[in-house]
Amino acid sequence: MITNVPLMVVPLIVYNLVLFGLIGSNVQSPWDDPIFLLDMISGATWIMTLGDLMIVLGLILLFFEILKATRVGSNSIIDHLLSTFIFIAFLVEFLIVGGAATAVFFILMMMTMIDVLAGFSVSIRSATRDVSLGGGL
Repeated sequence: MITNVPLMVVPLIVYNLVLFGLIGSNVQSPWDDPIFLLDMISGATWIMTLGDLMIVLGLILLFFEILKATRVGSNSIIDHLLSTFIFIAFLVEFLIVGGAATAVFFILMMMTMIDVLAGFSVSIRSATRDVSLGGGL
């Protein structure tokens, strides 16, 4: 059952923990806080902010969610349903909570939407392939 928990819930929880001041700084926009600075060979300075780190975390989790979408079985239906609920939670929070009206949250929400669409698309595609293979035998 634990494998059915959508991984995209992690950025939602972490974002809300930072948003409501339970972790991180209590400034107006903690997403612009630099995590680290790196001097490049070109002489430029690369700055990784907390918002950038959240997006990277979301991308890594999206990769694993798409891998999970390739599973076949009744558990995949539960996984897709829970992923849809997570997307709805992102959407409602984006529309209602003022602190969620940021580019970081919007990008995380779009990743969750891609997770939902990719999950259903992969499942439908693999089911179509299974039906076409089964009909020819």
